[in-house]
Amino acid sequence: MTMESGGALAAEEEANDKEPAARAAVARPSREEAERAVEVLIRWAGDDPGREGLLNTPERVVKAYEGFFEGYHQDPVALLERTFEETDGYDEVVALRNIRFESHCEHHIVPIIGRAHVAYLPDKRVIGISKLARVVEAYAKRLQIQEKLTTQIANTINDVLRPKGVAVVIEAAHQCMTTRGVHKPGVSMVTSRMLGRFRSDPSTRREFLALIGSDAAAGGHWES
Repeated sequence: MTMESGGALAAEEEANDKEPAARAAVARPSREEAERAVEVLIRWAGDDPGREGLLNTPERVVKAYEGFFEGYHQDPVALLERTFEETDGYDEVVALRNIRFESHCEHHIVPIIGRAHVAYLPDKRVIGISKLARVVEAYAKRLQIQEKLTTQIANTINDVLRPKGVAVVIEAAHQCMTTRGVHKPGVSMVTSRMLGRFRSDPSTRREFLALIGSDAAAGGHWES
């Protein structure tokens, strides 16, 4: 690694370290301000927010946003802190398949709907399986791009549990391209993140892909 590339990497890591603090420093508007913003968008779209059918829409939209983006108020690390060591020596793959999620594209604020497959290879301790689904939800309930969502889930599990490996595959439909723009319904995007043994050992990776029913398992090739 050159000094130039090393400096760029250090700058990127420093920026990533500052991201949570920067997010916490964002001044959150009041509920009343948020509702007025929705009224502005309704008028911009060409309708009257004062008519009967839209009278309570700003309030409903703001309430919906509280659910859509509740992940900003959840700590994925804290979700994984309680672990169990009484496993009788279990050291095989633990996988949770078909975790359905709804997220929102950070470019257009329209839905991303898909499913996540998450696995890890324990190193003496395991986590309650519901916590894996909760980590997916905590990151999905934010403004996202799928690539970042995949990485955040895998990295957090890896950093907290310190297993022998982590694997995450996400398949999702993006309404930013199915309901607008190129208008291509039926298209899904697949992303993956393989860490530890899932990245270095092809047989472990194939086992995971077979468990989740991926077509890539047959050929043994997967981009990580």
